[in-house]
Formats: sequence, structure tokens, C-alpha cells
Amino acid sequence: MSTNLATQLREGTKKAHTMAENVGFVKCFLKGVVEKNSYRKLVANLYFVYSAMEEEMERHRQHPVLSKLYFPQLNRQKSLEQDLHYYYGANWREQVAPSAAGKDYVQRIRDVSASEPELLVAHCYTRYLGDLSGGQILKKIAQRAMNLSEGEGTAFYEFKDIADEKAFKVEYRQALDELPIDDATAERIVDEANAAFGMNMNLFNELEGNLIKAIGQMLFNTLTRRRSGGSTELATAE
Repeated sequence: MSTNLATQLREGTKKAHTMAENVGFVKCFLKGVVEKNSYRKLVANLYFVYSAMEEEMERHRQHPVLSKLYFPQLNRQKSLEQDLHYYYGANWREQVAPSAAGKDYVQRIRDVSASEPELLVAHCYTRYLGDLSGGQILKKIAQRAMNLSEGEGTAFYEFKDIADEKAFKVEYRQALDELPIDDATAERIVDEANAAFGMNMNLFNELEGNLIKAIGQMLFNTLTRRRSGGSTELATAE
């Protein structure tokens, strides 16, 4: 049984994808302007989001649908802990807390897991395939912009347990297509993926104030003026 869910997700989230890449914070990032304070706040939020996602996937590892998409080699919690240690120091746990948008995102993951766990597929797809597709490009941008040495503050982008990222993405998409779900569930998963894109946009939008404070309104306006049609950097469609 094949649902072509991977294609449905790619096609069904195209608009949300483009919108996410047109958020000011992301546009600045892709143009090489990354400010450490707002970036580390993003890393902190991602830590709470991935921790929730990975805890729930672990909980449902025997689930008839989610067991097919259970790939612990994708887990980001530990690598985000390394990055937080780098940006905040040894006592980072006392310093980080999810923002309002981060709390909403985490709550959504918990709610979905409790009521309709198969929708976690949408959250995993939105985050992990994006990380695998755009990770190396974003890592280079972050290193250059924040003057980071290799291996400092960019563990998030390193998938050390995946030897061939391209081959793994093929395997992941195949697993999506072979999930034992009906068309109605596939549709709900696509809707949830769009909601997940929205939650990611909320995380980015919150950081805009910090970024403007750091780089100035004029530079921010210059960097974000033109609406782009969506760059290939972050395309999960690769």
C-alpha cells in the first residue's frame, strides 16, 4: 500500500515553505546576517521543540504508523545541548526557557501525541527533512556570520549517525509513502505540516526585534525588502 505521502507533503507545504523563507529573520540569515543573541534564543527554542518531539516519538515507537518512521539517528536533542553549552556556558540549563511561540509549539506536539499520534509524522517531516536538506548550507552561513570555528556551536547541523544524507532522505521518503494510513489521515498530516511551518515562522518572528536592535532598522529593511519566491537552500524537495 502506497499513499505517495512524501509528494503530498512536498506539494502541500510549498506555499508555507516559501512564506517561512520570507520571514525577516530567515531572509537575513540566508543573506549571511546572523546575530548571536537572537540565534542562541532560536537554538534554545529548538531544544525544547526537539526534546518534546523525540520524547513523543520514543513513547510511540511501537505505534503501527510511527514505528515505521522511528529513526533515532535523526535525534537532535543531544546536539542542541552541545550548542547550548557553547552559547550559554556550563550552566545553560538555568538560563534557557521556551519563548511564548516555543511553548505553543511544544504544547501542540504534546497534544497531537496524546490525541492523534500519527500527526507527529508531520512534525518530524517538517523539521528533519528541512535539517537534512539545508543543514550544511545553514551551518556554513552560521560559521561565517558568527565567526565560529569548526565544531563550535553548530552541532545541530551535524548528523553523525547518518553516513549518506542523500540516500537517507530517499529512504525516509519511501517510509513516508509506505505508512499504513488512509487518504483522510494523509490529508490531516499535510494540514498538520502546514501548521508546523506556521509554528516555526512564529519562532522566527519573535526574534526579529532582537535582530533589528542588533543590526539596525535600515540594514534590516534593506536585507528584507524584496520578497523572494523561495530559495532552494532550504528546499526539502531536493
